[in-house]
Amino acid sequence: MPALAEQLAAWLASSDAATLPGDTRETARRLLLDVAGLCVAARGTDYVAATLASIDGAGACTVIGVAGGFDAFGAALVNGTAAHGEDFDDTFEGGPVHAGAVVVPAVLATCERERLGGDRLLLGIVTGTEVMCRLSLVAPKATHAAGFHPTAVFGALAAAAGVSAALRLPPPAIASALGIAGSMASGIIEYLAEGSSTKRMHAGWAAQSGIRAALMARGGFVGPRTVLEGQHGFYRAFAPSVKPDFAPLQTELGCKWMMEQIAFKPYACGTMTQPFVDCAIELAEQGVAAGDIETITCEVAEGTVHRLWEPLAVKHRPPTPYAAKFSTPYCMAVGFFDRRAGFAQFTESRVNDPAVLALASKIRYSINPHDEYPRNFTGHLRATLKDGSQREFRRPHMRGGIHAPLSSVELDAKFVDNVLYGGWSREQGERFRDLSRSVFSHPTLDALMEYRS
Repeated sequence: MPALAEQLAAWLASSDAATLPGDTRETARRLLLDVAGLCVAARGTDYVAATLASIDGAGACTVIGVAGGFDAFGAALVNGTAAHGEDFDDTFEGGPVHAGAVVVPAVLATCERERLGGDRLLLGIVTGTEVMCRLSLVAPKATHAAGFHPTAVFGALAAAAGVSAALRLPPPAIASALGIAGSMASGIIEYLAEGSSTKRMHAGWAAQSGIRAALMARGGFVGPRTVLEGQHGFYRAFAPSVKPDFAPLQTELGCKWMMEQIAFKPYACGTMTQPFVDCAIELAEQGVAAGDIETITCEVAEGTVHRLWEPLAVKHRPPTPYAAKFSTPYCMAVGFFDRRAGFAQFTESRVNDPAVLALASKIRYSINPHDEYPRNFTGHLRATLKDGSQREFRRPHMRGGIHAPLSSVELDAKFVDNVLYGGWSREQGERFRDLSRSVFSHPTLDALMEYRS
């Protein structure tokens, strides 16, 4: 029997942009648009500046919103870091993984480097994203439990897959690219301890690793065919607590597109926190004042506690704005007051606001053993008021996900808000939005050069 990497390679090599379903193409367009908006929004941040300082200029590839050209690896690193930096990027709920911030920068840089057209960009985005979604379903929750970031480790292989498809590598080279990427995969979740920035770079690091793996394989470097299922393979290393079920990597591949289920976030914070923010906003819109609240208790999935709820004292008073994005109590509190959780809600002044912290300190959790995480992200709160009455709200699904998707109007509005925040004019943003609707039919990606500032 062919190894799993060989089976994936055969599918990747035979995939054709011309035969992709309309919904799949539209998801790829939305990913491109969302990633671009986030790159512009984050371009003035200190972590993007630090990442730019680590790479060399003088290349053919675009860092969206930044002047000049860069080599493919540097462009992928910066675009991926910027796109994932504010945790406002897409999510595949079954994983959870953030595919767009990895795959789009990797394939975009590769296509510019190799002078490939929009059809290759489309093919690479779709296939790389599909591989990433399916990789995340093999051993749910086990990668986080082992201390690794799924976006980082699955992203390296997914980027290698998408780049290999865009380059139209033959199956043996694609299998080697996946095998090589297995040794490049990395990314621990210790950023949770102090709210440091390493999670931000995980998408960019995976993106550049995927390019490197595919180009090395094209040059003749050989990776292990059994990278996924081997005794010393990927899942043994990154998900050792669970016996992997490899069916998602094989079943209906090319027939059923998991990537069409990708969720686009309405809020710039941790994915599983999003429906809890909606519950808090709903409570506020009922006319309840913060001073009326005695306590709030939320029913949560056990698998989310160690990242979004504990240590509870730290989550009640996040040490940094970035740490606040992974504090469900803080996100709920700021959502209650501001009715939103965008860039303005994660600044030094807002994160240290006494009223927000006072409300966050009233929020607790209890574990719901029947929660559907990670297949479905739900929200809940039960507020006990000082007069003894209670208010309870539930969200059965994440807004922006497959069960409650954001409309095209909402996604366009998010993109425009992000590019305006990052300093683009409305007209420049609208031109890029229009480009996203046609770029997959362009013979080259030269049109991107307009967006290097």
